[in-house]
Amino acid sequence: MKLGRRQFITAAGVTGIAGLAGCSGGPSSDTTATDADGDDSDGEETDTDGGANAATNVGIVYATGGLGDGSFNDQAQQGLQQAESEFDLQTNSLQPQEVSEFGSLQQQFASSTDPSYDLISCIGFLQADALGETATQYPDKDFQIVDSVPTNDSDEQYDNVASYTFREHEGSYLAGTMAGLLTLNSFSAGAGETQSDSTNLGFVGGVESSLIQKFEAGFVAGANAVNTDIDVQTNYTGSFNDPSAGREAASSMYSSGSDIVFHASGNTGTGVFQAAQEAGKFAIGVDRDQSVTRESYADVILASMVKRVDTAVYSAVEAKVNDNFETGSTTTLGLDDDGVELVLGQQLGSELPDNVVTEVESTRQAIIDGEIDVPSDPSNV
Repeated sequence: MKLGRRQFITAAGVTGIAGLAGCSGGPSSDTTATDADGDDSDGEETDTDGGANAATNVGIVYATGGLGDGSFNDQAQQGLQQAESEFDLQTNSLQPQEVSEFGSLQQQFASSTDPSYDLISCIGFLQADALGETATQYPDKDFQIVDSVPTNDSDEQYDNVASYTFREHEGSYLAGTMAGLLTLNSFSAGAGETQSDSTNLGFVGGVESSLIQKFEAGFVAGANAVNTDIDVQTNYTGSFNDPSAGREAASSMYSSGSDIVFHASGNTGTGVFQAAQEAGKFAIGVDRDQSVTRESYADVILASMVKRVDTAVYSAVEAKVNDNFETGSTTTLGLDDDGVELVLGQQLGSELPDNVVTEVESTRQAIIDGEIDVPSDPSNV
């Protein structure tokens, strides 16, 4: 039986995730810290209507690329929105243009006395170095960071920082399994198609790092598990906010025979979708259901490897509100606790062959059961 539009590969995952931090389709229509279209991206502080008597003050520093990326930052914002709808909060957000701004923006929240922030959330691994300095300078402040585990010179976690990480390679393995199965067959849906004589796939990453390489490793391993002859072209653009670079990288891959390109590159991935439409091929999104957040490209987005950044943000705020926020700790989320998931595209998901959906479902369970050990380093694939 084929899964319906926007369903998770495993139906049980839908209720579990939605119950924690909302659906994966996109930000809610509630009042937000910053406009979701990313217009307010000049680094100025903006307020939500949290109320003068808000019990908990939360400041969030987004990753470069800002809100409106349809991906990583928007997913983090969704978690904050969910927390705002359930708890008595006052929230403010800052959007850096460059990595060099992270330290000053973190410190802007940490040094504030009106309001005094109870929790400062730092989104993205590129904030780790700056946070190490900020956390040291402000030992009485509590921080959250997503996608990194900063350590001091003694290789110890900072006492006032809680880290939230993900097993991105597990969800990416499912994306690779799906892509590998489709590229070995002739498949047509929406504006894309694959050719049965192709054994070529593509991966576009943002900034090359051990984190983004986890996406690459899982994707390549999943594809190779289907057929060891499948070749995956890889390109790191060096940016999470350069759609033109994503378009150029993916166009080259499609021209070289790739049927499907998976990206882990934030807003750079918008260019990957553009290239897929131009080539009449397919793409796989990341972090959110990008067939929804990038709806104009839904006719080429087979699926998205959703990463529950919203769950991480929501959980940290919830813990702080309930006075059980644990610093000096790391929470890691994978397939078994709905931290990552492969979500079928809104338009194309119902068109996928039954055997492909079934194989991805069984592969997901095998990973959870420990029958498949997914590599997190491309050199180990």
